Amino acid sequence: MSKSRSLPKILGLFAVTIVGSAFLAKPAWSQPGAAQLAAPIEQEPAPPADQQYTGVKQCASCHFDQFMKWKSTPHAKNFDLLPAQYQTDAKCLECHTTGFGAPTGFTTAAASADLKGTTCEACHGPGSKHAEIAKQFANQKLTPEQEKTVRDSIWKVLPRNVCIACHVVQGHHDNPTPAELRKPK
Repeated sequence: MSKSRSLPKILGLFAVTIVGSAFLAKPAWSQPGAAQLAAPIEQEPAPPADQQYTGVKQCASCHFDQFMKWKSTPHAKNFDLLPAQYQTDAKCLECHTTGFGAPTGFTTAAASADLKGTTCEACHGPGSKHAEIAKQFANQKLTPEQEKTVRDSIWKVLPRNVCIACHVVQGHHDNPTPAELRKPK
């Protein structure tokens, strides 16, 4: 094909790309305005204090679909990926288990198998009160007030940046993962 015939095709593709991206972009009227951006964000109420870790099976008893999705993620398998000599290393357990170091958190693989890996409670916090409160509404269609009561008994996401606590390799911290276990770059 000659250069003179390919130039119109290239320009045509460029035009289609520009027009297509305009349709895919959010229109200006759907963007938040200054009033919405300046509006204060409603803070999530703190769940009841003194909760205990319950483990992933307790969460799965009500949140089975979410459990099945989580089960196929790397977070579900990250404890089992640790070589045996690191499955008792405190530096590894902080990120490869749930609640390690807390009174009701992970202690050993045998004693707290439901807390192996980065489970629901790693992001949402301990869920004993949530399970207790939600249990009274089992198999019911919740009213908005009941749903609020249940939802307010656990964090939607803990108020601290829980992801960065383990995913520090992009930050200004040394990677605590032993060099022989790191993925090649």
